[in-house]
Amino acid sequence: MISATNIEATAVNTVGWLSTADATIVVPIYQRQYRWDIGACEQLLADIRAVADLDDTRMHFIGSILSAESRGAGPTEWVLIDGQQRITTLMLLVAALAHTAGTQDAELSADLLRVLVHPGTTETKLRPHRAWAQVFQDVVLGVDRPAAVRDSRFADNYAFFRSQIRPDEVAHLWRGLRKLEHVAITLGQGANAQQIFESLNSTGEPLQDHELIHNYVLMGLTHAEQTQNEDEFWAPIEAHTGEHIATFWNHFLVMVGGREVAVTAGGRGVYEAFRAQYPRLDSASLRAHAARWRDAAQVYGTLLQPERAADRALTEQLVHLNTFGRSMYPLTMRLYGMHLAGDLDRETLVALLDQLQSLLLRRAVVSITTDRLVARLLRSLEAGVDALALGMSRVTPSDDRVRVALKHSPLPHPHYVLTRLSGAATDGAFDVDHVVPAAPGDEWTGDGVRSWSEFSEDEQNSLRALSGTLGNLVLLEEPLAEQAFDRSFPAKQRVYSRSSLAVTTAVATVPEWNTSRISERSGSLASRFMEVWSRPGPLVIDDDGLTPILDAIPRRGWPRGWQREFAYVEYVGEHWEVPDIKYLFNRIFKRLWADDRGAVEAFCARRGGPVYPTQAWNGQWDTLDDTHFLYMGWDSRYMLAAVQGVLLSAGIAPEVFVKYSYIGEVM
Repeated sequence: MISATNIEATAVNTVGWLSTADATIVVPIYQRQYRWDIGACEQLLADIRAVADLDDTRMHFIGSILSAESRGAGPTEWVLIDGQQRITTLMLLVAALAHTAGTQDAELSADLLRVLVHPGTTETKLRPHRAWAQVFQDVVLGVDRPAAVRDSRFADNYAFFRSQIRPDEVAHLWRGLRKLEHVAITLGQGANAQQIFESLNSTGEPLQDHELIHNYVLMGLTHAEQTQNEDEFWAPIEAHTGEHIATFWNHFLVMVGGREVAVTAGGRGVYEAFRAQYPRLDSASLRAHAARWRDAAQVYGTLLQPERAADRALTEQLVHLNTFGRSMYPLTMRLYGMHLAGDLDRETLVALLDQLQSLLLRRAVVSITTDRLVARLLRSLEAGVDALALGMSRVTPSDDRVRVALKHSPLPHPHYVLTRLSGAATDGAFDVDHVVPAAPGDEWTGDGVRSWSEFSEDEQNSLRALSGTLGNLVLLEEPLAEQAFDRSFPAKQRVYSRSSLAVTTAVATVPEWNTSRISERSGSLASRFMEVWSRPGPLVIDDDGLTPILDAIPRRGWPRGWQREFAYVEYVGEHWEVPDIKYLFNRIFKRLWADDRGAVEAFCARRGGPVYPTQAWNGQWDTLDDTHFLYMGWDSRYMLAAVQGVLLSAGIAPEVFVKYSYIGEVM
């Protein structure tokens, strides 16, 4: 065997590697700062708890750690090229274990201390970037320097570990830590560190979310079990969803969780949401879950290809819904699945799908987004079909609001709207024609007398502004549409008169075409519009400018401008001037501590904080009473999750809304 001369790679036990290391692990100046947030720490802790429960033959691989040995006059140093985030977080976890254990177990405390510091010294084995080295040392050694620690990820993540570790589970977590393994790669003097780093991190195409889910589902099974599950479940899922398998998993997770899934370019939000939904998948539970995934994928395939629906009325409704894209697929999947299971009759399903179209079209007409709406509707459905219908009605704009927009604003989805208003066959060959073209030529005329070039600038601007509105649009058979395109109104009239659609032939009887005729026709068609896309349910105040707290957008860290994230917050009918999540976190917990202390205590018992009987570590604290303290050192994502969780515990989450400021929307 021929050995490499400049690279030494060895599979090692991570804790053993750290415990016995005589060298100091140094983060070089050029490395980025420590960035792991509480969500990543939460996943690491979950992985360690899981591997601690397994037998002695099961280990947990954390990847490779790349370093270059640096020898000089002083002690040996390992310059950390890749692995800073993992090693730093493990050190913070070990420090939290050591401080939780205290003096109760001298042997265990000594073992933990060997990972953290060099024997007989207070010098930490890891030395971060020099700008943060003192902060890290203070956190690990428990030195009280609040001013230095306050704005540090080290302090936030250490505090999270402290909050999640009970004294009686320190030994159990230590067992899990000792089952971590990695590949230690040490470079010699002749190795190109940058080239090796890029090879480890950038070569090849990164796995997509659905590929990570696939690996996660089958990993750990025997080859026979993998083959069986692949054939019985995964292959059908791929067949039903095709190239849309990635969005299927996103929509499925929204459907089962009732919460939006964070999807970012290059991120792994869908995979992370899947792991959170299914933290453990053994062979037995996998089959039960996979059967549901396969059934949902079959429904998803029907939504993508509505002709696969057995019922013609349902096919028509699904075709109509596809006009608006796939944002409502999680809700439609749920409803259609209920129908197939016999829990929702055909007539009710058709009515709900029709009401859903009314909601989507009316919001499009008045230019209200449907972002983050589907999860809210799914939560309404949990209380029953009637609750869903009421929930849709609540966020559907009123007749008056829609009527004004139809008169003055461009009509969204004109082909779909005119097809249904005209009673035309959905599979017919029709086109939309603008009576006044979007860009009329100089010779265009609306009465056969005055040409466009003779119109005043105000007249031209008024007609252009109304060109895309409902009153100026007609539906025509394709051959007729070709003849009418860009013609003057008298010529168009002769074409319109030959149409089979009464709504179109009516325009042929009008003597002239101008802004008054457009407005008159908009009003007439608006009445028919309200009948086709009705707004059932009681009239309530539109709350489209408010975001339910459960749909608030999680942010990583503290992004620029976060202090002005909210314009205000509506709390159970009260109006709160709260600018950001940190203020909201503090106010919610203080308010509920006074109003519903049991809900706060129940939440903290499950979550492990953020209310504690003592200020057990350094950081930012607020006082609830003489014996209870609120820790304020979390990052924004964790604070939002805590606010959502405690409001759910108190049963009032549906009554809390945030109004984003301009800055918050941009963020």
